[in-house]
Amino acid sequence: MIAVIGATGNVGRALVHRLVAADRPVRALTRDPERAGLPAQAETVRFQLDDPATLFTGVTRLFAYAHATSPDLLDTARRAGVRHVVLLSSGIIKDSADDETHPIHIVHATAEQQIRDSGLAWTFLRPNAFAGNAFQWAPQIRTGNTVRGVFANGLTAPIHEDDIAAVAERVLLDDGHEGTAHRLTGPEPISNAEQITALGRALGRPLDFVEVPPDQAGPDLFPHVPPHMLAGLLKIFAATVDATPEITTTVEQLTGTPARTFATWAEDHTDDFR
Repeated sequence: MIAVIGATGNVGRALVHRLVAADRPVRALTRDPERAGLPAQAETVRFQLDDPATLFTGVTRLFAYAHATSPDLLDTARRAGVRHVVLLSSGIIKDSADDETHPIHIVHATAEQQIRDSGLAWTFLRPNAFAGNAFQWAPQIRTGNTVRGVFANGLTAPIHEDDIAAVAERVLLDDGHEGTAHRLTGPEPISNAEQITALGRALGRPLDFVEVPPDQAGPDLFPHVPPHMLAGLLKIFAATVDATPEITTTVEQLTGTPARTFATWAEDHTDDFR
């Protein structure tokens, strides 16, 4: 049995679907099972630590994300029989020159260390930019053809959430990944303005990107970003302007299939922007 914490998130949902398709027993842990909308073949369970037997009995491998990770959760999982945890971490954590003061770094580095200290075997997935970050533009795209945003020339190699799930599937089902941190990216660099063009092409209408100075960016542009994290996020975005993003081939190496382009992601998600 594999347990997936955050089973209704973009990556978690894709992973649950993959495990079900592979005919693997999966327990989907979510805070609202009634609204999860997950495959019937998955055992969907409310995620609450006051009933650890329901969460982890029979589970040997666990997929988790940083904000849900804690020493108590890891200890509960270990005592219930979990042996290997796969963490959705962040590419902000590197082997050297880490910015250890950045809030996103702190969250993920803390989770990684807690897992190292837990006595569980571990594998860390460290994706850089998510293609799903483009959802920040969805409200504007639904109501018009002009998109306001920061850093038109910011370059990233965004990764499709299902490519992350495909790597997670292999790490959970195959041996030999214990004690490894896999860095994950999409296959090619693309600017923010080019992402808007790709979304317009997928939707069948032209979209224009209008650059906004970062000091004028607020909750209207980043409604889902906690205010205390916005400055740090803008710092990350600023560093991508005319930069050369890291590109790895990890997705293809582990899954046998090349990572998908942002244009493919846009075509896969047209309904989310209409």
